[in-house]
Formats: sequence, C-alpha cells, structure tokens
Amino acid sequence: MAQESGFDFFGFGDKLGGEGEVREKFWRTAKKAARQIPFMEDVVAAYYCAMDKNTPLRAKGILIAALGYFVLPIDLIPDFVVGLGFTDDIAVLTAAITAVSAHITPAHRQAARDAIADKS
Repeated sequence: MAQESGFDFFGFGDKLGGEGEVREKFWRTAKKAARQIPFMEDVVAAYYCAMDKNTPLRAKGILIAALGYFVLPIDLIPDFVVGLGFTDDIAVLTAAITAVSAHITPAHRQAARDAIADKS
C-alpha cells in the first residue's frame, strides 16, 4: 500500500476524499449516466484501465482527468439538465478513450462487462 506524502498538492486538504470515495462517486455517476451514454462499457473499461498498475502514466493521467470531469458535479453543462447534461461529459470521455484506446485491454473490457452486469 502506498504511503501518503503529506503534501497538499492542490490546497484542498482532506476535502477531496480517498480512493473509496472516488470509486463510490464513479459508480454512482455511472449508474445515473448509463441510460444517456451509449458507450458506457467503454467508460467503465477506461476506469479499469486507469486503475491498472500496468497502464502507462500518461494514459492514466488522461483517463483520470476525463473520469474526474465525469464524476465532478461542476460541469460546463450541469448533469441535471435533461437531454443536454451529459453531452460535455460524452465529448471529454470520447476524446480521452480515443487517445488511449491502445492501452484499454480485453481484460479491462471484460471487467467492465462484469461490473455492469453486477451493477444492473
């Protein structure tokens, strides 16, 4: 297990939450967005790719930034706007997934299918 550095990178202190909170927010947002994002399996596969220790740092950074935008409540277009709420998220996720598609493995895709089946 990695030790915390004690350095507050962004000045948020303990307000950002830990890995468990990030995972919870991802799954909560994914469940809400599943009906509106036609490529939800790719999004979940991207999540597993970002969490994979074998994924290159650059690819992880791109995916984590896009997935962070997806789960954050503050967006260019708020997610609660019916019909438009997830359009900005879709654009960001599509660009990120396209940029790192070579790193999303069949194992990530299978884990995504399994997770979606479990969460349904």
